[in-house]
This record gives sequence, structure tokens and C-alpha cells, in this order.
Amino acid sequence: MRKLATVVAAALLMAGCSSSGATTAPTQGTAASQAATTKAPATAAGSPVTITFLTHWPPQQVDLLNTYIKKFQASNPNITVQVRAVPFGSLLTTLRTQAGSASGPTIAGIYDLWLPELVQDGIAAKAPAAQVQDIQQNWPANLVSGAVSVNGAIYGYPNEIDLYMLNYNKKLFADAGISAPPSTWQELVTDAKALTKRDSSGKITQQGFGLINSWDSGVVHPWLSFVLSDGGKLLDGTKPLLTSPAAEAVTSLYNQLVSTDKVTDPSMGTSNANTTGPFLDNFTNGKTAMIVMANWWESALQTAMKSNFANVGTAPIPVGPNGDKAHSVSYAWLTVVNAHATADQQAAAWKFLQWLHDTGSGDTAGASGMGDLLMSMGILPSRTSDVQAFQSKLGEPFLKAYVDGLADAVPFPIVLGGAELTVAIQKSIESVEFGQATPQAAMQSAQSQAQQILSQYYK
Repeated sequence: MRKLATVVAAALLMAGCSSSGATTAPTQGTAASQAATTKAPATAAGSPVTITFLTHWPPQQVDLLNTYIKKFQASNPNITVQVRAVPFGSLLTTLRTQAGSASGPTIAGIYDLWLPELVQDGIAAKAPAAQVQDIQQNWPANLVSGAVSVNGAIYGYPNEIDLYMLNYNKKLFADAGISAPPSTWQELVTDAKALTKRDSSGKITQQGFGLINSWDSGVVHPWLSFVLSDGGKLLDGTKPLLTSPAAEAVTSLYNQLVSTDKVTDPSMGTSNANTTGPFLDNFTNGKTAMIVMANWWESALQTAMKSNFANVGTAPIPVGPNGDKAHSVSYAWLTVVNAHATADQQAAAWKFLQWLHDTGSGDTAGASGMGDLLMSMGILPSRTSDVQAFQSKLGEPFLKAYVDGLADAVPFPIVLGGAELTVAIQKSIESVEFGQATPQAAMQSAQSQAQQILSQYYK
């Protein structure tokens, strides 16, 4: 297991080489709209200060976060920490609209793709010297330079890294006489045909392969993982490559699965604002045999499937005809502090974040509280000591495939306009899925929109 910890640490270094992202997220995990408050009594130990923590985590993780807040407040009774959770789809909007004053969120968990714009808009505060030293010493250097830094300055604590793999139902595979997951696009198509079932009217009741829609990163990240696995990429510097052979080939593959072979039903892949919904339900209920998704949905699968979670297999992204090996998109999340908060609020926020991310604040031996929170959702922690503390869990079948895939993962490009770019690509891909455009026309439209978006920031 010590070898596994070394492998994970090395993979995190490689996966953080440029930076990562997912607008969604690619996070990141499912969320529920709620507000939770943990109050600490004011004492003479210091001036009372209240800070707020904005997240998209679901209720059980908010409850766990509040247990750590209570531990923190036991030794910092002058600091009150209030947690507010919103659906993932509302997270960035909430931050943008409310962070302009001290009454807005003091701390926010964000997808790294958003950081350049939050810095440009003066929302994210630079980390103080003590926290900078802590971050530089305890996280992989390339992850720090990629995920939490802009123009050489550090703006937050890195806390997780996510990537995509093929998840499949081993029982459905066995029932169809398929002994192993597909490793190539051709095998994917062949297996999807064998795994698809229809009723007497021809309506799909079990789809061989599922595609996600109505969620930007849930659409774009799996698509881009296929592009990468066919030898392509999204950008050349800041030049979009959406009409490249690989981009058009993946979009044509999607069209084949939906319209030609009819083994994918887009109506079964809808996501809601919490990044749950039909796409999740149909997989957990055994109505979707294969789907490409990120590691963080492990906890949702376990909750929904219970003992049937043992049927979930994880495998690399099938490789395209022009690809060398499987490559997944990776992305990271971080916690930042509102630059418009008062000086006392910012000081309290950085103190709390350093404590929450520090070894010993968690319940697992050698782990941080943030590490425990992430692992409760099946999310890969990035702090070096957390990787070591959770090496046994990281070696379990579902997560091990994701851990093994980190070495060949490619971070989603972190560029200004990245969130808009992701939405534009999402809409073009969905236009093919729903029969509104040909693959070639969709990619030409995406290319044109991407050029317009990026030209606003890069000349």
C-alpha cells in the first residue's frame, strides 16, 4: 500500500501539470439546497467575527463539515462559521452576485476553471504568507501552480482532484455474455448493441451506453475524454480545435450511438441542477449498462444501489482509432476567500481553512478534516499526507481505476472564458444528440463560438 501512495502522489504531480477543471466537475459531487449554521459563543479571546462557507455539497457532507466546525470553534470560540449549500448549478452565480461585499460568502469551494475570472473580477483574495508556505509545503508543486495559482500568486487551498472513467454494470455485462469492458470504440459500439433492450414498440428500456445532458461539464468532460483518447485535444494554447478530426470523430460516434445504432436514449441522460436526476437513476436502476462519469459519484451510487454497488465496474476510457492510450480529463477544486470580506473575516477564514486542511483535524489517523470530507464522497484528496492516510481506501476496486488513470489524465485547460467555452461546446454536442445538427455542423458552430469567446480575453 505504501507503493500506492507513492503512485498517487506522482500521478497528482502529472495531473496538475497544466491545471484542471470542470464547470460543473467537475467536483464536483451532488448537492442539495439548504443552509446550515454552527454558532460559537463570543468570548473575550478576541473580537467576535462571523464567516460563511458556500458549498454545493449534499446534506450529509454539510453535516460532517459542521462537526469539524464545532471542533475548530472549541479552540476558536470567537469565530462563528455558517455553512450555506446551494445546488451546483447555482454555485458560481451565487458567488458572483453576492461576493461583492462583506455580507457575501467569506469562503467558497470552487472549480479551478473559475479561478482566473474570479481573480480578474477582484473576488478571490490572495493567500497570506503563512498559508502560502503551508500550501507550497504540503501539496504537489504542479497542482499548486496549476489549480490554485494565477500569474504566480496563490489564491486558495487545493482540496480534490477528479477524473473520468467508464463505469459499467458487471451483472448486465454477464447477462449479455460479455466478459470484459470495451477498450476500443468498436468494442464499445458492439457491446452497447448487445446490452440494449427494447419493448414491443421499439422504445429503449435498457440503453447500452448512456450520455449525460443538461449539465455543461457532464456533457463536455466525457466527450473530451474520448477526444483525448483519439489523439486530439481541446485547445492549442488558446486556439480552439473543435473542428479537428478527433473532435468530429467523437461527435460522429455519439451520433452513431443515438441515431444510427439507437443504443443511447438522450431522454435517459438528463441531469438536474444538483447534478443528479435521470442519468444517475437509470444507471443505479440497471437501465444504463455503461456511462462515463467522475469518481465523486461513488457515494451516490453506494447510497442508491446498496448491495448492488458491487456490480459497478470501472475501466479506462475506450481508445479511438487514432489514439495511443486511454486519457481522461481531470480537474481540481479549491477553497478561496472573498476579497471583499473585512480584514477580520479574511483572517478568520484563512485560519479556519488552514486548520480544516491540516493533518490531525480529521477523524482518520493522519488525515485532515477536508480529506475525511472528500473521501466520504469518493473524491480523491490532493494533500500529500491525506493520500498516505487513505491509501487503503484508494486501493479499493472502484477508486483504484481512477487512481491508476491519473498518470495519463489531461487537465481541462484553465483559461479566461473557460466556463462560457464549456457551455458553448455543451450546446453543440447536445444539438447532435437531439437530432438538431449534423456532427460537422455542430463542431463548426462550436469552433466559431469558441473563437468569439476566447478572443475577448486573448488577442
